[in-house]
Amino acid sequence: MPLFSFEGVSPTVHPSAFVAPTATVVGDVTIEEGASIWYNAVLRADFGPIRVRAGANVQDGCVVHGGSDGTEIGPGATIGHLCVVHGCVIGAEAVIGNGSTIQDAAVIGPRSMVGAGSLVPPNAVVEEGTLTLGAAARSRGPLSEGAQWWVRENPQVYRNLAQRHRAGVVPVVP
Repeated sequence: MPLFSFEGVSPTVHPSAFVAPTATVVGDVTIEEGASIWYNAVLRADFGPIRVRAGANVQDGCVVHGGSDGTEIGPGATIGHLCVVHGCVIGAEAVIGNGSTIQDAAVIGPRSMVGAGSLVPPNAVVEEGTLTLGAAARSRGPLSEGAQWWVRENPQVYRNLAQRHRAGVVPVVP
């Protein structure tokens, strides 16, 4: 399994967890007992930690990135194929449908479901035991000051991060 230390912090994988040989796990990632990370999933914890709790599964082709407050995937939760999970909290036994995106600081309640192809925006809260679905992009007018910052600063942020990875990523031999 491709595990990589980043800036001296290595992933921790419980012996009973399954990490597919084509998954990539980088940095401050903890994968607990009985959890599974499937083929071509990428878990990259360079901005904040990622915790995949016991029995959770992150399916094929997912991207999980730790925002500054980290990313938590609760016990027994399912992250369906091709999802993007970014800097948020997924509650215990929640199901995130295929192709969904969960954005920063969103909280998905325990035993809830986000329908396939949905977009959960930043700071949204999905209540326990509920179904949430849908996504629609439409123009909302000029960029906010915060959005302008991302457009202006993100290229340099990633240039800097690439240099950090070039200097600080080291394969971990299990």
